[in-house]
Amino acid sequence: MKKLIFTAVAALATLSLSAQTQVIAHRGFHAQEGSARNTISSLLNAQKLGVYGSECDISMSADDSLMVVHGSRHPDRSIPAPHRVHVTRDVYKDIRAISCEGGNIVPTLREYLVQTKKYPGTKLVIEIKNHKDDTPERQQFFTKKIVEMVAEFGLEKQVDYIAFSRIVCDELVKLAPNNEIAYLNGDLTPAECKERGYTGIDYSKKVLRIHPEWVKQAHDLGMKVNVWTVNNTEDIQYFIDLGVDFITTDNPLETIKLLDNSHKGKKAKKAKKMRK
Repeated sequence: MKKLIFTAVAALATLSLSAQTQVIAHRGFHAQEGSARNTISSLLNAQKLGVYGSECDISMSADDSLMVVHGSRHPDRSIPAPHRVHVTRDVYKDIRAISCEGGNIVPTLREYLVQTKKYPGTKLVIEIKNHKDDTPERQQFFTKKIVEMVAEFGLEKQVDYIAFSRIVCDELVKLAPNNEIAYLNGDLTPAECKERGYTGIDYSKKVLRIHPEWVKQAHDLGMKVNVWTVNNTEDIQYFIDLGVDFITTDNPLETIKLLDNSHKGKKAKKAKKMRK
């Protein structure tokens, strides 16, 4: 029964690809039994769902290992904060030793790329993290290392990049000029991002509700627009109607459903107009 439901949802995801707005699973599709954010299982779930992309966070450990983990502290909530590993100050083996929810382990970027290559129809949206103790030189170093590893796997066309750091985005413009590069911080206009060589804006729902005009401005400049992290029905529908290119969400199933309904509604309106 679960398999049939999953298959049906995957079919809806394929339908949604024909609509303007597409779905990016935030840290993978983790809202499944036995899964966890930023793990191989959440990536695989997103791939099976058939969404445009699966987002992940890449941080670099003290021994220069590229790890798929979000915050500076490992997110195992059962461990008091001061005693959690610190991603940028601790080494690979210590980070790897602590499991995520459901017994999942913290993957490396290399492991993520191995899995990415198995499903060429799903993009990997890599957020390159910058933490308080990362110097500009350190940011440039690990950005270069990430781009080189993606190239090693021959996945340049299957990867999009996003970052809060202008240093990282500027480095990506130099190192990966043929990739989609979107800025996350929300403090630059689309024109300013375009001038720096970025291909898109990837702003929070709060920023784009304050500046809905930035969607059209970006599109007029030939740029893509993503919005994060949009989870409730009202917000999802708002940004579908606003015409963003991508919605990053922890709730891909609801987003797919609303996209499908919007697509059917547009087709019905078009058919009605043609009959007149």
